Amino acid sequence: MKSNQLVKQEDIEAVIRKCNVCHIGMIDTEGQPYVLPMNFGYDNGVIYLHSSQKGKKITILTNNPQVCIEFSTDYLLRFQSEEMACSYSMKYRSVLAYGKVEFVEDPEEKIPHLNIIMKNYTPREFTYGLPSLKEVCCWKVKVEKFEGKVFGY
Repeated sequence: MKSNQLVKQEDIEAVIRKCNVCHIGMIDTEGQPYVLPMNFGYDNGVIYLHSSQKGKKITILTNNPQVCIEFSTDYLLRFQSEEMACSYSMKYRSVLAYGKVEFVEDPEEKIPHLNIIMKNYTPREFTYGLPSLKEVCCWKVKVEKFEGKVFGY
């Protein structure tokens, strides 16, 4: 069975909305890949993330803001013959999103950003204290290109 490209934006966004975690890939100053699982929010072609203001990922992204973010869901083992290992495969849906990280510095601008992230996990509304807003590092990625695939569905 051959994988198929996801080309409709609504199909790409359906995959993203089914995910609880994304994996963000970046390249450090030595040219080494670095990939992390992260919570996220998504709205209108923008991926919202947050983290500590310090650490390896912030150092890497300050030097090179280019990222690839992976979303995948609907894993299901399938096979044609239970006795033949080579006939086993995995059904899935996946999306890659490419773009550049932009850091959000203004505490007031962080509030809608954090609300989009929280909406991905709960319908509740939240308030944020100024000390917390100053401490959290909010970043967004305006997606420049999506690639999507589906296999077995």
